[in-house]
Amino acid sequence: MLPCLFLLGFIGLISGHILNHDIHNDIQADRVIGGNEAARNSYKWQVSLQTAHYSDPDYWSHMCGGSLISASWVLSAAHCVGFQGVIYRVALGEHSLSQNDGTEYCIKIKNIIVHPRWNPNFLANGYDIALLHMSSPAYSNGFVALAALPAENSKLPNGFPCYVSGWGATSPYGNYPDKLQDALLPVVEHSICSKPNWWGQSVQDTMVCAGGDGVRSGCSGDSGGPLSCFVDGMWQVHGVVSYGVVPYCNTYEKPTVFTRVSAFTDWIYEIFRVYGE
Repeated sequence: MLPCLFLLGFIGLISGHILNHDIHNDIQADRVIGGNEAARNSYKWQVSLQTAHYSDPDYWSHMCGGSLISASWVLSAAHCVGFQGVIYRVALGEHSLSQNDGTEYCIKIKNIIVHPRWNPNFLANGYDIALLHMSSPAYSNGFVALAALPAENSKLPNGFPCYVSGWGATSPYGNYPDKLQDALLPVVEHSICSKPNWWGQSVQDTMVCAGGDGVRSGCSGDSGGPLSCFVDGMWQVHGVVSYGVVPYCNTYEKPTVFTRVSAFTDWIYEIFRVYGE
């Protein structure tokens, strides 16, 4: 996986371009199990979180997803990071992982902040959220933009249309796509998702469920990626892919479970205050 390597040298040439929130409603419905290839560069905040191969530092592999939420920070899942000796980077403006789209560039991660209450041995406890500090700021090349954060502790109503996106498995048999996929996943409110025949006590109020129709879902490789919802005239990241039934991710009444971003906006802004946005 080499498409980003030659672009790194050009960052300084156009780093003065202003990076803005993308507010265009250009994502098509019914478009990752049960989904389809996403419209190219429609999720301009979506990143591919990649790791360097241990024996070849010039070879990078997709590991998880993430969302660009400021010029210097990417939002992802705690369970995607924190492995000793692993070198991370993010690919922005990415669509095809194996080809040079002419829209992508890559930036290495210099610091990782995992929520202090995250417990890797107790996933259902929640707090599966992390902030990745990039070694240089992201910039706008027409294919990269920021996602907005939701209002503090806001919750979307049952059935609200949102989208999961990523390069995760497209079937229970581990088929992984080369190109970004997306799927429409309506929100499932907590009172339903926490019912015994759904996720029961495994889902907390700091999480948000979406999907559960037995057809569409996030899956392995989508972890850390966004649940994107068009609210108040802009795309907001309301969830970070956390867990599901693996490998049968699209199990009926077992929707994809996301960390609810609005439960952690105070923590995110505090990290920005301490380290700089």
